[in-house]
Amino acid sequence: MNISQPLLAPVCGTSPAHESAVAQVAGAATYVDDIPEVRGTLYAAPILSTVAHGKLRGVDAGVALTLPGVRGVILARDIPGDPMLAAFAGDEPIFATDTVQHIGQVIGVVVADSVMQARHAARQVKLDIETLPAVLTIQDALAAQSYVLPPVFVKRGDAALALSRAAHTLSGTLEVGGQEHFYLEGQVAYVLQQEQNQWLIYSSTQHPGEVQHWVAHALGLDNHAVRVECRRMGGGFGGKETQAGHLAVWAAIAAHKLKCPIKLRLDRDDDFLITGKRHPFAYDYTVGFDDTGRLSGLQLMMAANCGFSADLSGPVADRAIFHSDNAYFLEDVAIASYRCKLNTQSHTAFRGFGGPQGMIVIEKIMGDIARHLALDPLAVRLRNLYSEELTSGSATTPRQARNTTHYGMPVEDNILLPLLSKLELSAQYRRRREAISSWNASKSVIQRGLAITPVKFGISFTATLFNQAGALVHVYTDGSIQVNHGGTEMGQGLNTKVAQIVADELGVSLDRVLTTASDTSKVPNASATAASAGTDLNGRAAQFAARQVRDNLSAFVSGLDGCDASAIQFAGGQVFSPSTTRRFDAVVKLAYANRIQLWSDGFYRTPKIHYDKATLTGRPFYYFAYGAACTEVAIDTLTGESRVLKVDILHDVGRSINPAIDIGQIEGGFVQGMGWLTTEQLVWNQEGALSTHAPSTYKIPTAGDVPEHFKIDLWPEPNREDNVFGSKAVGEPPFMLAISVYEALRDAVAQARDDGQVVKLIAPATAENVLRALLDS
Repeated sequence: MNISQPLLAPVCGTSPAHESAVAQVAGAATYVDDIPEVRGTLYAAPILSTVAHGKLRGVDAGVALTLPGVRGVILARDIPGDPMLAAFAGDEPIFATDTVQHIGQVIGVVVADSVMQARHAARQVKLDIETLPAVLTIQDALAAQSYVLPPVFVKRGDAALALSRAAHTLSGTLEVGGQEHFYLEGQVAYVLQQEQNQWLIYSSTQHPGEVQHWVAHALGLDNHAVRVECRRMGGGFGGKETQAGHLAVWAAIAAHKLKCPIKLRLDRDDDFLITGKRHPFAYDYTVGFDDTGRLSGLQLMMAANCGFSADLSGPVADRAIFHSDNAYFLEDVAIASYRCKLNTQSHTAFRGFGGPQGMIVIEKIMGDIARHLALDPLAVRLRNLYSEELTSGSATTPRQARNTTHYGMPVEDNILLPLLSKLELSAQYRRRREAISSWNASKSVIQRGLAITPVKFGISFTATLFNQAGALVHVYTDGSIQVNHGGTEMGQGLNTKVAQIVADELGVSLDRVLTTASDTSKVPNASATAASAGTDLNGRAAQFAARQVRDNLSAFVSGLDGCDASAIQFAGGQVFSPSTTRRFDAVVKLAYANRIQLWSDGFYRTPKIHYDKATLTGRPFYYFAYGAACTEVAIDTLTGESRVLKVDILHDVGRSINPAIDIGQIEGGFVQGMGWLTTEQLVWNQEGALSTHAPSTYKIPTAGDVPEHFKIDLWPEPNREDNVFGSKAVGEPPFMLAISVYEALRDAVAQARDDGQVVKLIAPATAENVLRALLDS
């Protein structure tokens, strides 16, 4: 037998179904709220502030405590440990005490025999709050210098000098709204006290390790006394990276006081009011450019609405700075980033993590330049791409290649030009622009627009310490394999991909591999499943663990057959040596009988990355993921209503581990991004109350909003960096492909107005905002 030819093809690179798909369709997949409750479980509901900013003078729970089924009210005085959450900034109380900072801030919880009894009683708690002035807009926060963290400034070259010498300059502003995560499974935690003051937490969280740390901190315990488990989430999108920890802490404090299991599940309205959103941003910019549209200088101010506490606003705003170039070389640039404190929910991670807010402003600038010069927007974008071309240089600045970001990272894996050129041809961009121009010239009401926008998205946590992962691989005596890793499954297919990687490493079929729940007692100190790095980190750690078991088996078999261990191969469920072929399960049984270790841990740390937080310079990313989308839209010039007509996407996922899952992530990310930029509008009223807090008033995209022409192709090249299977991250980058929708809408408005002026379109581009842009001149 030719042992170089495996009996079965590798699993990686194929598209087996998501490991939970059948169970999910059958309703048999367990989420936190499906876990059978132990006897004596009680239910908690939050007591919410009704004022955006005020002094909390008293809490009267007298009426609530008389209601049927109510067992207790838990307030700040009941916290056994530190009253502040163990967040890095230390600026957020577990329960409001002396002051309230936003409408919906949790002051305590009511505990009762049933969910509805608890929720009803929580609304009967009377709050005595003296109203204080509230900061409710970014502009007011900037005027008051109200910040959750100090401003950050990044510059390269001399932007002011470059602007003074530019052939053309434009100044402008932009407002981009936030976005509700709207996960199908809401925030939920179930807390059970174990023996000897140990605790078991079932949490719908992207970061079990942080939940463990927060609960231990609040209870005044060591981390080892708290175990957190998460089998799966019904969606996360960043909303369960930090903020799932709040529920676990609140429930744990109640369980500690009442000495019984506690479940806390927010209803949808309370979830909207309590939890943070994608950060809304405001921008002010001046850009200089030449007659061809090439940038010569940029001054950019970005102000993020962070809500009342820092949460993850620092790294979110940092990533917005990192991605304010998107695909384009910024030679002379000055960026100011303000992290504004407002009396709203504390905004948090959301798919893209500041990347979308950074990219959209530079794409708007590219569109503005094109219209100012009467050039094709794609031509302007191509003119400004990163490349090996040299800058012109000056007396003070030497010539350099246009391939280094404004934070000092070389763009070494640049495929932007060939990728955009390929999409331009496959989407028939030139022909369609001509057809749209003809259409618009002949129609008075319905106008169309078209845009291609690129994506260059950095992959890695910008906080370097989080770029590490661990995993365990256990091979049992029957040849079956169990994998546990520090990542969490939120529907994105992480467990499926990790199982594929392990199956190939051990040469077995996928059905022999089982991936189990994330558990802090198995893999400690795991990073959040975020930054699109779930497969990169945990897949590689699991591969290393499986490789160690394979090496143990190879050494054992080589001893049996008198050959070198490197001659042993694993494929098709069998183990090959130059002289003998054995079934994998037979080798495992024989190895066990000879006391060979059949389990191992694996650890991975991302190489090459380094980052100076003080200067925001270095190499914060291991590599970039690229993509581009061509989107065609139509607008009704009488009503401002719009529709996405066609979408063509070419996206870079490297060598795909599971093409079906990757394409699904691209589809979902694009549609979610489309929602952010078109229909998902968050509105706070003059009192600071969120008015859009239910599906009746907050509109996410539906199946009817997905265009019939929705074509996705994958870029056919492995990752140029040494990543697992040659793959690239796919969770977040596709989200920003939807900026093409926004630019296509601006193109349609520009063609309808036909005045050559800058199009001022607030995002989301609701019908009202499109109509305002049409009428603004």
